[in-house]
Order: sequence, then C-alpha cells, then structure tokens
Amino acid sequence: MEDLVTVGVDGSPSALAAVEAAAQEAALRGAGLRIVHAFVWPGLHVPPGSTLGPAHGPLRERAEALVTRAVERARSAAPQVEVESAIVAGETATVLIARSEAARLLVVGAPDTEGATDPAVSSMTEHLTGHARCPVMVVRGRASLAGPVVLGVDLSTAGRAAAGFALLEASLRHQNLVALHVREEGIPPDPQGHEHSAPAQRAVRAVLSEHLGRHPEVAVEVRVVSGDARSTLVTASHDAGLLVTGTRGHGGLLGMLLGSVSRSVLRHARCPVAVVRPDGDGP
Repeated sequence: MEDLVTVGVDGSPSALAAVEAAAQEAALRGAGLRIVHAFVWPGLHVPPGSTLGPAHGPLRERAEALVTRAVERARSAAPQVEVESAIVAGETATVLIARSEAARLLVVGAPDTEGATDPAVSSMTEHLTGHARCPVMVVRGRASLAGPVVLGVDLSTAGRAAAGFALLEASLRHQNLVALHVREEGIPPDPQGHEHSAPAQRAVRAVLSEHLGRHPEVAVEVRVVSGDARSTLVTASHDAGLLVTGTRGHGGLLGMLLGSVSRSVLRHARCPVAVVRPDGDGP
C-alpha cells in the first residue's frame, strides 16, 4: 500500500482507540491502514528497524497477540479499509518517525487525563508531534467524527499547512470549521471596543485563503477572542470532533501554543488533536 494512514499500537486501551480513529481516517481518505508495533527486544541483538524480531517466545507471542487485536479492531471500525501490520524492532518514537515518511497521517493514542498521566508517554507524544514527517493525530478521550473541526490559528505563514489540513478534515467529515484565534492577554480590543476586530478577522481569513477554494462546501466560522490560549483551546475541544494546530518543527507549537500551552493542549484536550508541520505532507 502506498497511500497510508499509520497507527502505532502498544496494546493499551488508548492505542486501540487510536486504531479506531485511524481506521476511520483511512476510510475517509480512501487510504490503506498500517498498524505498527515497535518493541525493544531485551537481551537480543535484533537490528533496529527489523520487521522480524525473535521468531519464537512469549514476548513475540504477546506482540503478535496485541497486533492481532488491533487489526481486528480496525476491520470492525472500517471493514472497507485494507489493513496491514508490522512488528518492528526499535524504540517507539524512532520507529514511528521513520514510518511517517511514507504516511499521509500518523495516529497515536494517549492515556485519558481522567487517570494518571505517564510522563514518558507524554514526552514521546510531544516528540512525535515535533519531528514526524506527516501530520500527527493524538487520540485522547473520545474519538468521533461528529462535531466541528476547530483550528487554532496562528497569524504566520507557517500556520497555512495546518489550515489546509483542517479544511480537508472538515470536508471529509462533512463538518463545519471553526477558525479560532486567541489574542494575547494585555492586547487591547479594536478602537470600537470589540474583541472581534475586523482586521483580526481578515488576518485569520488570509491564513485560510489559499485552501478555501479547494473546499467551498465547508462552512467556516472565524472567532477572534481575548484570553488564555491554553484554557480557550481546551474548552473549545469539549464540543469538537478534532482540534488542529501547527508546529514549526522544533518541538513547540506555533505562536500562542508555545511551551506549557502546547503541553496542556496535547494532554487535556477532550477530542483528538492533530499537529501539522509546515514541511510535512500537509493535507
């Protein structure tokens, strides 16, 4: 399969939720689905990147069992999608970043914030979003095609790839797009005293402009608000089907999503979060 959505699995409930989301994404795109399990085989000299690993033993059997469950979940979620799987020797993030070179979308799961957050999982997720060569979708909590696509808009040229991805997703899902720009606290509203200033609205539409013509069927609502970017985006995720943002490719998210805000959005959004690099495959 050349046209692929790739999903990483580790046998956890969040990974199985990611498999369902990835299967749905593959179905929307008419793409194939590749399920990848990465594992560092202890005490064995297996070349990194090998799809073989040890031929026998309980570790191999466990890996095959969890991949089999993932394949069954994918086929149940989207029977029309062609599914393939691979068990690859290597550290998870390294393997998935390498596999992202040939993917249109990389999907991973993350534990729901209702429970304890594993710092190692969060670190790996944030590393993937900053270094993968295609858009990355992080599935935490519910995953549904219902609800609008929310785009966190940064008013820079680097945000245009995220805008294109968000419009494509809204079109595929038959949903509206909410383009949300959060003005930094301390910046005064326009001279008339309104937060929703016409110049800011025009600036947001300029970021969307090159992609709007490709998806005229998508209804776009532009929102310009003042407040805390972290809480505003997390709150917007409560009613959304997908939250989309961009990244400069250096591990941090664009503009208002730098540092602690980026981590908060990835860890606390109540819908899947898609992070798009400007030099990735984009839509």
